[in-house]
Amino acid sequence: MQSGAMNGAILENFAVGELVKSYQNAGQEPFIYYYRDKDAKEIDILLESDGTLFPMEIKKTASPGVQLTRVFSVLDKSEMRRGLGAVVCMAEKLGAFDRENLIVPLWML
Repeated sequence: MQSGAMNGAILENFAVGELVKSYQNAGQEPFIYYYRDKDAKEIDILLESDGTLFPMEIKKTASPGVQLTRVFSVLDKSEMRRGLGAVVCMAEKLGAFDRENLIVPLWML
């Protein structure tokens, strides 16, 4: 599965499943969405909490580039507040691109 044609999609589904399990194990209902607009800009996960949207990209790389967070700017047009963004990936430890965007290892979900 790790090197197959669907490895990215499988990783995305795994990450979403882990997020949902984390919320449900804490007795909470997750509000998770997928975003894609007419210009084919997409965000893998939009997590909504208390009127704030937290965008997440999921990538099968250990060293993601900051360009992966550029698509998060589509949320600037939203009426809702934008919270911290994250690139969930195969990195070994938690990191950050800047004050608004984190690098989150998959194992932390």
